[in-house]
Parts: sequence; C-alpha cells; structure tokens
Amino acid sequence: MKLRRFWIDVRKYKILLLMLAPAVLFFLLFAYVPMTGIVLAFKQYNHRGGIFGSPWNGLSNFKFFFQSGDAWRVTRNTALYNIAFIVVNNVLQIFAAIMLFEVAGKWFRKIAQTMLFLPYFISWVVVGAIAYNLFNFDVGTINSVLKSLGLDPIDIYNNSSYWPFILVAVAAWKSLGYGTVMYLAAITSIDTEMYEAAEIDGANIFQRIRKITIPNLYPTVIILVLLAIGNIFRGDFGMFYNMVGNNGLLFSSTDVIDTFVFRLLISSNEIGMSAAAGFYQSILGFVTILLANYAVRKYDKDRALF
Repeated sequence: MKLRRFWIDVRKYKILLLMLAPAVLFFLLFAYVPMTGIVLAFKQYNHRGGIFGSPWNGLSNFKFFFQSGDAWRVTRNTALYNIAFIVVNNVLQIFAAIMLFEVAGKWFRKIAQTMLFLPYFISWVVVGAIAYNLFNFDVGTINSVLKSLGLDPIDIYNNSSYWPFILVAVAAWKSLGYGTVMYLAAITSIDTEMYEAAEIDGANIFQRIRKITIPNLYPTVIILVLLAIGNIFRGDFGMFYNMVGNNGLLFSSTDVIDTFVFRLLISSNEIGMSAAAGFYQSILGFVTILLANYAVRKYDKDRALF
C-alpha cells in the first residue's frame, strides 16, 4: 500500500522531481560518492594498489599529523578566522540591510545594493592580485603613498601580525552584498502594519529598528549562523591561498586546515596524511553543528535546523 502510494506521488509530482533531479545528482556525484575516499585516512597509499588495494595502517596517518606540531596551529587559525567572519560579516550585513531598508530613495537603494553586491562576483585570484598591488613593499600603492609623505614603508608580506585584520576585512568586503540581500529580503517580509502602528504610537526610527526590525530578524540570523557554524573548521581555500600563497613567513597566523592539506599533498605527496587531516576536519565540523543545533533546540526548538 505504501509502495503504491509512493508511485502515485511520483507520477503526481513528476515535474517537480525532474526539476530537483539535477541538484540531487550534483550532490550525489560530488558530495556523497567521494566519501568513499575516507578510507585513505587509514591506509598507506601507493599507486599500485590504489584507493582500495593499498595496505591498511590503522591510525598512523592521524598520529603523524598530530605529532607534526601543525594540528593545533591550523585548527586554531581555522576556528578563530571563521568565528571572526561570522561575527563581523553578520553585524555588517544586518547594519547595511537596515540602512538600505530605511533609505527613502528607491533609485539610491538599487544603486547601493548593486554596488555592494559587485565584490561577491570578483574571483579570489583577482582579489589576491589587488591585494599584492596594494601591499607590495617596493611598488605597492600603500607604501608608495607612505614614501611620498616621507614615512617608512610597511613590510606587510613579511609580518604575520597584519594579516588577521586584512583577511577579516577582505572577507567582510567581499560577502557584504550577498548577506545584505538575504537580510534585506527578511526585513521586507515583515508586516508593514507593525511599523505603521509603531509610528502612530510615536516611535522614532531607532525605536522601530530596535523593537521591530531586529527581533524579527532573529530566525534568519539563527539559520544563517547555524549554517556558518557547520563550516567553522573549513577555511575558504580560495581566499587564503590567493591572498597569502606559499609565503612561509605568514603561516603562523594565516595557515588553515585546507591550505595545510593542499600544501602537504603537493609538497610531500602524503595522500594518506592529507586524507587524515581532511577527515579530522569533517569530524570537527560535524560535531560542531550538532552541538550548535542542540544549543538552539534547548533555547527554542522551532528555530533549530533539525
């Protein structure tokens, strides 16, 4: 009976299922099928045996990864950067969305929204080139201006202390437009009668924002933060690699798990250890999203992801 009902539903919603099929196929091929490669984390990989024919070596890859002294450094950097991205990006995006919503000029709102969104489409390769032309010690724009003012140039690419601020600022600049659009959509869905009633009661713009806009954004904020927390141990490889490259002087403050795995794979061809580091990263992300979702469920189960 259930099987018959299932096929009835398939025929009934066949158009919707066909529309869904490309997305399902994409995630099946590029997210679920590659999971079989997890076994490499527990093997001494060789090209003759391949993924499934190479000999097992237990937890040796994990042992080597943790004893290398890099595990804590890259884990700390990845987590701290993503926490900074979550806090800074969401605060700026909410602020920009509220400002755009409150702007009276329709054309100004459209132009501002377009200008904010443009950086999102710029490749990290281009952003890295822009950063190099800004921060280069000899011919960079910033140092050229400092020299023209009679000041000493700043050797940014040889000083790791500058880069946490640079990377957080660049990430915020690039993602501002995308997040603003999502929050702006959430704000425009708020019942306008609430604003009208508050205005009749004498509430000014700041009171309306504090009492109506921000509380109604809580569900959207929680969902977006939960999704971001799921990737808190996954660094943006494109950003970190194109901004920093293989500059070993900056690794202490810029190296994340993704760049570490890539560099390890390219330089030493240690496929097993690279797989172990990637598996370790996935487990951290899985546990983190479970804990975050559990905390939200304890606060308000209707706002949890599952």
